Amino acid sequence: MTFISSYKKVLSSNQFGERLRKADAIIKSCTSCPRNCLADRTNGEFGTCQSSDQPVVSSYTPHFGEEPVLSGTRGAGNIFFGNCNLRCDYCQNFVISQNPKIERRNEVSVERLSDIMLELQNKSCHNIGLVSPTHFAVPILKSIRLAAEKGLNIPIIYNTNGYDSVEVLKLYKDVIDIYLPDFKYGDNVNGRRLSKIDDYFDKCKLAVKEMYEQLGDELIYENGVVVRGLIIRHLVLPNGLAESEEVFKFISRELGPKIHLSVMAQYYPTNRAEKNILLNRNITYTEYYRVAEMLDKYGLHNGWVQEMESNDFYRPDFNENREDPFGNQKLFRAASAET
Repeated sequence: MTFISSYKKVLSSNQFGERLRKADAIIKSCTSCPRNCLADRTNGEFGTCQSSDQPVVSSYTPHFGEEPVLSGTRGAGNIFFGNCNLRCDYCQNFVISQNPKIERRNEVSVERLSDIMLELQNKSCHNIGLVSPTHFAVPILKSIRLAAEKGLNIPIIYNTNGYDSVEVLKLYKDVIDIYLPDFKYGDNVNGRRLSKIDDYFDKCKLAVKEMYEQLGDELIYENGVVVRGLIIRHLVLPNGLAESEEVFKFISRELGPKIHLSVMAQYYPTNRAEKNILLNRNITYTEYYRVAEMLDKYGLHNGWVQEMESNDFYRPDFNENREDPFGNQKLFRAASAET
């Protein structure tokens, strides 16, 4: 049976209109994320994320660097949104996430964003990957509706830092096919120190619970690529700063051991990390091995563990090459030649 993306069903049931009315109220006194800064982003106020009500598209491209079950053979159709609601000292995408005055030049209309989604579908990407969508959740929802009306039919991935509003996520129920949240920290202390947010652990737990309520713990595949489900990412940080055990304990006890995890070793010191003695080095084999052992301790056996050498490969260059910041074009041409 051919998979039908969730948003197509919502579109046919005429639910989108009511959701968009609720979304408009959210961004007018902004509660798009748990910071709840209450800025009127429709009237020239930028809020904490330094963004208006128009999405900032810093880059979009077929991407082969996601989990293999998402990138597949033809790549994930990733859209990288500029600016962010967090301020992570070690952000690997800091060029686009923490330079709002520059990135606002890349604002696009919701109509243009819908066309970008269709461009990526026409390039035969397996899915649309919304990368850092939280602060643009309202205009993105509008764009999805437009794109669906114009023929978008591939799965949509909500690839988020995990600091999301439950109220907003509820608007995305049966719209998003795949949730791909980060779970960065197992306490609030390091979230405050490293990402400049006081309650990351508390709010991330609520957001991930909502995603789980919507999609459960089963992954649905079509032709070897995931088309529906929840995958939680966890980046291992040096010196135990991610508090990985607390993250795994929560997932195992509150969501269940069948959840699929993607444990990542790709950390390298960038952005402001080189100025922090606790962040200014790669992780060690011993640190990574200890985290891997914790997966067994909490019975978390579904998912993927990245190779230690991955920190040499996942280094985007948004300064020089916005069209192909990850160097994917060679892989994309090869995939296109095969189809």
